[in-house]
Amino acid sequence: MRFRPLFVSSIALALLPLAGPAYADEPTPAPTPGVTQAPPVQQQPEPLPEQAPPAQETPAPETSQAPQEPKAPEEKIEEGLGVDGGTERAIVELTDAGAHATVATLAASESVDVVLQPQNQSYMVVEGTAEELAKLAEDPRVSSIHRDRLYSPAEVAPNLSLIGADQVHQSGRIGSGQAVVIIDTGIDVDHPWFQGRILAQACFSATEDAGVRSLCPNGQNQQLDGDAAAATTPACLSGSVNMCDHGSHVAGIAAGTGGVAPGAGIVAVQVFSRIDDEDLCGEPACLLAYESSLRQALDYVANLTLDRPIAAVNLSLGGWLYDTNCDTVEEGAVFKEKIDALLAKNIATVVAAGNEYYAGVAHPACVSTAVAVGANDNDDHIADFSNRGPLLDLFAPGVDVVSAVPDDATIAYSGTSMSTPHVTGALALMREAYPDRPMTELIEALKSSGRPYTYEVDGAQVTTPRLDLAAALTGASPQPPISQSPAPEPPPGPLEPNPTDGSGPTPEPDQPSDPDPQPSTPPSPVPLPTVTVTVTVTATASPSPTAAKAAAVCTRGTAAKKLDAKEWAVEVHRSSGKLTDATLTCYLKLISKSSKVFSELTKASSLGKAYRVLKAKSGSSKAKLDSALLTAWLNWAHGTNGTKALTAAEKVRMKSKPSAKALKKATQSILKTVK
Repeated sequence: MRFRPLFVSSIALALLPLAGPAYADEPTPAPTPGVTQAPPVQQQPEPLPEQAPPAQETPAPETSQAPQEPKAPEEKIEEGLGVDGGTERAIVELTDAGAHATVATLAASESVDVVLQPQNQSYMVVEGTAEELAKLAEDPRVSSIHRDRLYSPAEVAPNLSLIGADQVHQSGRIGSGQAVVIIDTGIDVDHPWFQGRILAQACFSATEDAGVRSLCPNGQNQQLDGDAAAATTPACLSGSVNMCDHGSHVAGIAAGTGGVAPGAGIVAVQVFSRIDDEDLCGEPACLLAYESSLRQALDYVANLTLDRPIAAVNLSLGGWLYDTNCDTVEEGAVFKEKIDALLAKNIATVVAAGNEYYAGVAHPACVSTAVAVGANDNDDHIADFSNRGPLLDLFAPGVDVVSAVPDDATIAYSGTSMSTPHVTGALALMREAYPDRPMTELIEALKSSGRPYTYEVDGAQVTTPRLDLAAALTGASPQPPISQSPAPEPPPGPLEPNPTDGSGPTPEPDQPSDPDPQPSTPPSPVPLPTVTVTVTVTATASPSPTAAKAAAVCTRGTAAKKLDAKEWAVEVHRSSGKLTDATLTCYLKLISKSSKVFSELTKASSLGKAYRVLKAKSGSSKAKLDSALLTAWLNWAHGTNGTKALTAAEKVRMKSKPSAKALKKATQSILKTVK
């Protein structure tokens, strides 16, 4: 079975073991709440200006389309699904929700395991070989079959004052009577920041594959009762590190005692699974969320009944990168339907843009009706790691943000994961102030009142507002535009060692018959973080914002220097090159978010595996293409190369039976990009 890790990234959605423990040896109590819960006399917010109805006001899912010719069975199956043998976990889309039983019976007769059958939903999850899935695709009730993709959390006070949240709190707005949903890695249910305000919990955690463990407290695929989203289960622990602390941190920013909407209720939904696969994770264990788990979670929210309205759903996670909206691609269309269904109920879906320093966003932030959020620092500049561009709706603080983590502690994390809950909490405050306004108008009000950031992307001028609650809710004057040119780049300077983490996994490559020489022109060191694409930590948990400082977020390099396969092999071989293991590991994680070959078809998440792929001087045509592709992707992560040629070559690699001629041509095309 192969997994498809998609990040948030940094999105990237793999949450790998953190660089520092989420538990201190002697836990320190969380800070005393900084928000007065007994609000003063509320000032009435300025009325929202009358607006023309938004183009997609409270949209309902599209149900009527022009008739289409039925697809041939081979057209129904995602490219690359099962091409390298073995079984695949896949989502089978059905033409009718009522076809579950008959299609499941057919699947069983073809030896396909049915692992999930959501009631009243027109899809099921199965596991089978390419041949078995091809046979299943012949059924006219099956509209398509694609892999059950995996998502990672996007990367993980002054931030509140920058956006004017402190002024809004002083006016009496704290999100009372509202709720937010945090779909993430669970929550520390007894943390002081959340006392008395967790309204509901649920867990959807796939377990059918070997090496995959449930994070639900009951150990099952699903739990809807009790502390179903508890982030302190044994499966969350890797040694002294709590891998599930991301969700608590996100929840704390949105609606914790020290967050944006400290009076709002919280619905916590755990959607991740623990993966014990070093080849996939690059480390002994990581957390990833299956697409099917995310879909179950969104359906759960859509059908949830509470004693108060839900303002927004927070998704601080992400997958493949897009520079245009993804409404019409298969994975985007699935999420757009669910996001639109929530929006029709006046519930916004707020999604992390991703941390790849990319002119675009990670899926599902690419869905046009999602609210895509990038990160800025506390000096009002775009964070050097943040994705950016016309697909973004808002920027919000995402650098060194202090929030809750398990064991009643707090710590500072950085990333668009931290920016996203600022907007989620902001929508709870907006909904409290304007309960009768459609959510689409509230989103537009946040965008129109935000401080404009102007910057250049691919030669074009772009303006994206930075969240400003003071202007949106207290009548404060909007702040003037601020230029972000030249575009921020990852800061120069050497990596700072992290005392709580090693230098990364030690590769164990096949020993070459003759040692490779060092590159004739050594590449310059690239300043990158010491750990993962998602959350990085350099301090143990602390209640003091000044005592907790987060490391930089993993992002692409800026060296813009091309290396060939031989030179990259030197770099990844037992630290023999100029780049640190941590930088190279970061590059591999970025590649796994952006490529459909790595590590879905070719596992190259660890340095040792990457070395073997790069050294494929002889062997099959597929191996040679893999070597060329990995070389080109590493150059992309290093700060050079576009992805157009890579995408075309990957389509060839993912065909079930590509010809030797096609593989050779694709390899030659890629090799031209590394010269």
